[in-house]
Amino acid sequence: MTTSAASRRAPRLFGISDLHIAYAENRKFVDELWPEHEGDWLIVAGDIGEMMSDIEWALRTLTERFDTVIWSPGNHELWTPRDDPNQLRGEARYRHLVELCRGLGVHTPEDPFPVWDGEGGPAVIAPLFLLYDYTFRPAGKHNKKDALAYAYETGVVCTDEVLLHPDPYPTREDWCRARVALTKDRLDALDPELPTVLINHWPVVREPTRILHYPEFALWCGTEATADWPVRYRAAAVVYGHLHIPRTIWHEGVPHIEVSVGYPREWQRERHPSPRLRQILPAPRPTGT
Repeated sequence: MTTSAASRRAPRLFGISDLHIAYAENRKFVDELWPEHEGDWLIVAGDIGEMMSDIEWALRTLTERFDTVIWSPGNHELWTPRDDPNQLRGEARYRHLVELCRGLGVHTPEDPFPVWDGEGGPAVIAPLFLLYDYTFRPAGKHNKKDALAYAYETGVVCTDEVLLHPDPYPTREDWCRARVALTKDRLDALDPELPTVLINHWPVVREPTRILHYPEFALWCGTEATADWPVRYRAAAVVYGHLHIPRTIWHEGVPHIEVSVGYPREWQRERHPSPRLRQILPAPRPTGT
C-alpha cells in the first residue's frame, strides 16, 4: 500500500507479539513491517527477542514507522541469556528495558497510559506487566509444588525456570503478586467513564489456555488474580500473546485477541504466507475468530 493510499483511511490500533527476531524469517518480517494507515498505533505485546540489541533494533525500527508504539514485556525479554553482553537480571533488567523504551518514545507499563481517540475510542490503552504465579494448574493439582512436579514428570517445563530470574524477589510468583497489586492500583485510578484496552503478554484469564496441546504449560501462562479484570476495568479488548495461537475468543462479552507471530515453523504452516498485524480498535464483533 502506498503512503497516499494509506492516508485516505482512518488510523487503526493494531497489535502484534512474539516476534522472536532471533529467527531470520521473523527479523525479515519486522524489517518489512509498515503501517496500513497513516497515524496507525502499534501494540507490541512482548517476546520481541532475548538479546538486548535485538530488542532495541526492533523497537527503533517500529517507532520510525508507526505513529505510536506501546510495549508490554514478555518472558523472553526478561531472560538473561549467557551470550547477551547485558547480564542484568529480574527487576533490574525490566527497568533497563523501560528506560530503553523511553529513550525511543515507546510507551511502557511504567508510563501514563495513552488514550486512543481514533475510531473505536476513546479508550485507555493500558500496557501491563503481570507475570504468572503458577495458579493455572493441571486438573487435580492443588498447589505449586505438586503442579511443578507433574510438569517435570511429563517433560513440559518452561525455560523461564532457568533464565527468568525474579531478583530481588524470592520467587517469580512473589514478583507477580507485587506487579498485580501495583497495576490494580493504577487501573482503579482510571476514569470510570472510559473503556480500556488491557495489554499483557500472558493471558489475563484462564480460558485461552484451555486448548493447549500440553496443558501443563499453562502454569507459566498467567494468574487467577486477574480473572475479573476485563469486566471490572471495562475492557473493549484484551490483547495478549505467549501461547502462539493467534485467534480471538470472547469471554464474558469481551474479545481476547492473541496477536502472536510465533516461530517460523508455526506461522509458515498456517494459511497466511506470512505473519500479519491484528486489528484491535475498532474492536472486532463476535462473529468468529
